[in-house]
Amino acid sequence: MELNKREKKSQKMGKDNVAFESEEQDQIHIDVDSTSEDADDVHKNTDRQNKSLLEKKMEAFQSCLAEHRDQIRLFIHLVLAAGSIAIVIAACVLNFNRAVVLLVISLLTIFFLVWDWLMERYGDRMWEELDPIRDLLGRCWLRMRWIIYMLLLVAVVCWLALDTAQRGTRQLVSFFGLLLFIFLMMLFSKHPFRWSWRTLLWGIGLQFIFGLLIVRTTFGLGGLQWLGKQAEIFMSYPDAGSEFVFGASYTDHFFVFKVTPILVFLSSVISILYYTGFMPWLICKIGFIMQVTMGTSPTESMTAAGNIFLGQTEAPLLIAPYMSELTHSEIHAVMTGGLAGISGTILGAYISFGVEASHLLTASVMSAPASLAIAKTFWPETETSRVTARQDLKMDIGASTNVLEAVSHGASSAVSLVANIVVNLIAFLALLAFFDAALSWVGAMLDCPQLSFSLICSYVFMPLSFMMGVSWEDSFIVAELIGIKTFLNEFVAYQRLSELIKRRKAGGPEYVNNLKQFISVHSETIATYALCGFSNFSSLGMSVGALSAMAPERRVDISSCGLRALIAGSVSCFMTACIAGMLYVPDLQCPHFLSTHFNNTNLTSSSQLLTCCTQLYNSVTVYELLNVTIGGGFSQSSLQSCCSLTPPTHFNCSLVL
Repeated sequence: MELNKREKKSQKMGKDNVAFESEEQDQIHIDVDSTSEDADDVHKNTDRQNKSLLEKKMEAFQSCLAEHRDQIRLFIHLVLAAGSIAIVIAACVLNFNRAVVLLVISLLTIFFLVWDWLMERYGDRMWEELDPIRDLLGRCWLRMRWIIYMLLLVAVVCWLALDTAQRGTRQLVSFFGLLLFIFLMMLFSKHPFRWSWRTLLWGIGLQFIFGLLIVRTTFGLGGLQWLGKQAEIFMSYPDAGSEFVFGASYTDHFFVFKVTPILVFLSSVISILYYTGFMPWLICKIGFIMQVTMGTSPTESMTAAGNIFLGQTEAPLLIAPYMSELTHSEIHAVMTGGLAGISGTILGAYISFGVEASHLLTASVMSAPASLAIAKTFWPETETSRVTARQDLKMDIGASTNVLEAVSHGASSAVSLVANIVVNLIAFLALLAFFDAALSWVGAMLDCPQLSFSLICSYVFMPLSFMMGVSWEDSFIVAELIGIKTFLNEFVAYQRLSELIKRRKAGGPEYVNNLKQFISVHSETIATYALCGFSNFSSLGMSVGALSAMAPERRVDISSCGLRALIAGSVSCFMTACIAGMLYVPDLQCPHFLSTHFNNTNLTSSSQLLTCCTQLYNSVTVYELLNVTIGGGFSQSSLQSCCSLTPPTHFNCSLVL
């Protein structure tokens, strides 16, 4: 017993010693920590004492800047705004006509800045205040909309009747071609009778209104021509870099050293616009307009607006986080929008070919509502969209941290684009030459050595080109361009079109060995609109691959939409061409054309010749026998030649000549 008590006592004393040692160790750690903290404080105090007066003042200044950052930023913005206004006022005082463009840009900038500020502060309140009006329109809209649609249709038909009476029947052909394309899309729709009339009519209406304002008004046409000239000037700036890198003779290799640098330049510019936030802002505004008017979902509207400036693989990146949530109809609309438009970078290359810049710019904008209208008709929405208008779609402005990085990133990203275009052109042109040789070999066995891929396309697509309003003698050439664009590449098609434009401007004979060498200005315009899109099989493969990479789980759904999206994208371009054929009236400069045409030994009748002769007859005023006045700058010899080809109906040529 005594032994056990001693053992317990010794164990208790051991525990007490361990506890005492642990407390002592903790105390030592605390003392060490406090000592290190004291040492840090002493070190900091020493550093503060060692700092110079200038460093102390700099730290105080930086803290003051951080404290008053918002006020300083506001002051800088006010100074910049005041300086800009002063520059605009000074420019207007010195020469108002020269400063009109600067004044318009400044007023538009002020308007949108104020608008965004008002919407940010009072947008929700204004929307709530408009609830009674929206409810009233919602109740009455079902009864009113068909009346409005019929009135608009009657107005368009009356306008066409008057316009046809003045300018001929070519515009009427384009109108019926437009109706036929719409009917075919409705007939072969994925879900017949489920299409949205609002989307279809608003899409065509936006196209028509935009085209009417731009093409048929003096202000719009003048503005479009000015914008086209500025675009051509803007595309000439890469020449400085090309000449420095490749030498003064860089134009000897036109495509590689003249066209591809434009792609690099525009890619850098677009990257800068993304960094500054202007490009996302503009895309959001255009997408909002289409969403409100056409009733499409935010994702569809956003990508359709993005396709005006971006390519078929870049525009879907705007909605990449929502790609897996899209319905089948929305996927089809996203793909159709990419195939119906062209990117701003590629647009510069086509302008460098010699294609009219104003028509390319107009076609790029008009294709956006057309793609949505046709896509939602060819594949109507039957599911509930998971991405609603209430969700705030945020757009990424890029990873660049400054302007120089944005320029470098844009130029670097253009390398893959340039390489892709170059190798595809080499491959497709080589395949075209091989197909032509093979078909000519087969045709020679059947006594038809002229058989070629282009000849087959000219007959297959001729009805489509004629429906768009192309004259009969030009329809086979335009059909050939459409076939090349669909089966090969739009680059090759525009290159062929540029050759036709150069031949017409050179003023050579229209026919050589019974082969037409160029087409009329009206046919060139329709072809420009019809070719303005990525709707070809190679681009379809790129689109399917890009969308599948964003949403691998929807790969099957994306692939199933491919062929229909290609057809819908092509028809969207054809519809834009029909509206261009209805609205565009080219300035033929008939006096010069007739004098040049009748000097050629090989005279052939064409739609342009008949149009110019009709214009000449309308300028003739008959007072009495052998007493006539010819206006419009026409000559007596041109009147005699026209009378020998196509006699007028309202006077007798033999009595006035």
